[in-house]
Amino acid sequence: MPAHVLVHVAPATPTLSAGIRALRLAPGQRDYAGDVAFNLANALDDSLSEPMAILANGRVIGYYRLDFAPRAVVGRDLGMPHAGVRAFCIDERHQGRGLGARAATAMLADLRRRHPEIRLVVLTVHCGNRVAVSTYRRAGFVPTGELQPGGRAGPQYVMLHASVPDMHSRQATAP
Repeated sequence: MPAHVLVHVAPATPTLSAGIRALRLAPGQRDYAGDVAFNLANALDDSLSEPMAILANGRVIGYYRLDFAPRAVVGRDLGMPHAGVRAFCIDERHQGRGLGARAATAMLADLRRRHPEIRLVVLTVHCGNRVAVSTYRRAGFVPTGELQPGGRAGPQYVMLHASVPDMHSRQATAP
């Protein structure tokens, strides 16, 4: 990658989907993010989901899924329009460069632009995945103190980000 890297996100088109399916996850990362090809296919078949590509200088380097179901991610309604984030991952060949936090920030900006009705973004992250917790915090997500049990990887923290339409003029900061 060149020294200056432009990170942005885009809905998965057929061309981008090929790049998403080619992503490689680091050992153990699949326990956290799941199987990328399965997640992509599942999101494409779900009218309440949007599969998204993370791009760096136009190349697919990651993936996530937006889930707009009323009980997305935490199994209950959150009392306001919200989106859940699932399966967020960066290809192992592009990790360790701060691209994850930049991608999470780009994800939030994209949500504000394309879905201005969304007021809250929710995700879960494995309690032992300190890198991911730090990444989400740098993008402005806040741990709620709530734990979600289970899953292949074990208990997960619930993290939230308040998404307010006029936030495009402010930078999200880590708590």
